[in-house]
Amino acid sequence: MPWCRIRIEIALAAAGQLEQESRQLERQWALRVERARYEAARARRQYDAVEPENRLVARSLERAWEEKLRVVETVEQQHARWRAQEPLLIGPAERAGLQALGENLPRIWNAATTSAADRKRILRFVIREVVLDQKRTRGQVWLRIVWQTGATSEHHVQRRVHTYRNYIDIDRLRRRIVGLNAEHKMDGEIAAILNQEGFVAARGCAFKGENVWLLRTRWGIPTVKINGVDKNPMRWPDGSFSIQGAAAELGVTPQTVFDYLARGMLAGRQLAKGQPWQIELSDEQISRLRNRIRRTKRSKTEAS
Repeated sequence: MPWCRIRIEIALAAAGQLEQESRQLERQWALRVERARYEAARARRQYDAVEPENRLVARSLERAWEEKLRVVETVEQQHARWRAQEPLLIGPAERAGLQALGENLPRIWNAATTSAADRKRILRFVIREVVLDQKRTRGQVWLRIVWQTGATSEHHVQRRVHTYRNYIDIDRLRRRIVGLNAEHKMDGEIAAILNQEGFVAARGCAFKGENVWLLRTRWGIPTVKINGVDKNPMRWPDGSFSIQGAAAELGVTPQTVFDYLARGMLAGRQLAKGQPWQIELSDEQISRLRNRIRRTKRSKTEAS
């Protein structure tokens, strides 16, 4: 059954439910009025039955009768006020309003002003029964909803699992990680893409770089780099230097090379964030930087 039709039927069923609840309250009010009138009638009978000579008893019974009459009047007035505020039957305008409410149910549900308690009340109002089955499909919860209208609908929801052994779509997840890894994406980038595509990590949380690293390690998927899984060479096939190669050529530490890159004293590139650096070093740059490094060392020595 289309969801819009369900919402309309829920609204109409809600109208019927409100009318039923109103009738039940009316019966309760009728019983209160009847009870008050009965008590007043009994008090009158007791007053009528007393001997006129017994004036003390007669005055006492008369006061009791008057008190019961005041109770009747009070209950009848309360009943009248209630009926003015709560009509027994819902008119066309009210029914149309409830139907509009059913149409706007998703907006009301998602409104920032709707509290968790409000949502629970809405669920109790529109749903009669929910049947769950966590074993029908791996990694999913199957549920059947019986609406207050009598209509039923079936749904599948991804289940929070503690291990990827019970993950709903582990094969598709693995293929996607392998594919992104082959595109030279690093773990953090892969995690961001998986989240964008609607994948959910185990325990129902978003993917992070460490989740991807864990899965790659478990499945034996190596980080794809320029040189595969080998150590970085001193120089790459295109003649550019690695961090280690540039450090050795200049006679500095690898951290100094990173510092030169950050300060723009060296030009380098990465295929992707986290990939090895490829640093361009001409003979002129090497000579200039070596001279700078020697001057810096000499200045430090003289200062000490």
